[in-house]
Amino acid sequence: MKKVYLVRHAKSSWADMGMDDFDRPLNERGEKDAPHMAKLLKHHGVVPDRMISSPAKRALSTCLAFADVLKFDEASIVTDKKLYHASADAILRVLAQMKEHKGEEEDVVLLFGHNPGITDFANALLNIGIDNIPTCGIVGATLNIDRWADIAFGCGKLTSFEYPKKGG
Repeated sequence: MKKVYLVRHAKSSWADMGMDDFDRPLNERGEKDAPHMAKLLKHHGVVPDRMISSPAKRALSTCLAFADVLKFDEASIVTDKKLYHASADAILRVLAQMKEHKGEEEDVVLLFGHNPGITDFANALLNIGIDNIPTCGIVGATLNIDRWADIAFGCGKLTSFEYPKKGG
C-alpha cells in the first residue's frame, strides 16, 4: 500500500522584499507551526519511509523540522528541483519516478512543496475540492496502487486534512 502526505511549506518571511523567492526563510510562525504539525503526524503514528522536498529554503526548512520530530535521517531526505513551484502534473511525475522499496508492504512518503501546485495535485489525485492547503497544511492519502509508476490522478483516497489553525 502506498501512502502520501502532501505538506505545504510553513509560513515564510517577506521581511526582505529584495530577496530571491527561492531563498525566503520561514518566519517565526512558520518555525513554530512546522514542529507542531510534525508532532501531530507522530501522534497519529505516521512513520515516513521517505521524505522528498522542493529545495527552496522554506520548503526544505519545513521538511527538516518534520525530520527532526519524526526521527527521520536528514541524510535520507531527497530534494528535487522539479518540486519548486511545480504543477500538479510535475508532482505526479516526481512520484511516478520513485524507485520501489523491496519487500515492503507499505511505503509512506512525505512530500513538501508549494501552492498552487500542491493544492491542485491533492484535488486531482483524490478527486476532492480543497480551495487552498494553508501554509504547513497536510493532506494525507492512501493510494490504490501497488507501484509508484502506476500513480494517476483519481487513484487516492483522502485520509486526513490538517493545518495549524484548524478548529479555531
